Amino acid sequence: MSDPSRICSWKIAFALDNPIRRLIHNPQKILGGYIEPGQTVLDLGCGPGTFSIAMAKMVGESGKVIAVDVQEEMLQIVREKAAQQGPESRIVTHKSGPDRIGLSQKVDFALAFYMVHEVPNAEAFLKEIASALKPKGKLLIVEPRMHVSATAFEKTIEVARQAGLSSISEPKIRFSRSKLLSR
Repeated sequence: MSDPSRICSWKIAFALDNPIRRLIHNPQKILGGYIEPGQTVLDLGCGPGTFSIAMAKMVGESGKVIAVDVQEEMLQIVREKAAQQGPESRIVTHKSGPDRIGLSQKVDFALAFYMVHEVPNAEAFLKEIASALKPKGKLLIVEPRMHVSATAFEKTIEVARQAGLSSISEPKIRFSRSKLLSR
């Protein structure tokens, strides 16, 4: 799924999940219109769980979040936060391989927040996500403007289209380029 030289290290997890980050990228505001109680959702490149924990609250007791990361240390941070904050029964962590996510479960919604640019083979990655989505399932891709040019982002979206996803909208997310897609 990722090249270790391109991924954001678990050693700076504190910078990825803090009150300022949650103010700028408020998970409820960003995801509230896409996630419903009872759904199974996927947090790709979940890092320290900024979105995973919020998603677990959104899916409710009958839903599930699959938090995926290539770094076991990030997944451990997610498990610890979930235990402290209460939604641990709703979060399943999954360590992806370097070249594959490796999930067989179908999901209603997938989030790829600030991580597609870290993936060495976007085509294979997006095909795998497309196949994991249930019919009418949605994928939200969000990339940082400071790292991903408009041209590079459009190439990613074109690869997503080739993988069988259709563009729905371009949600406005601070400091970001984003696209909501559907299967």
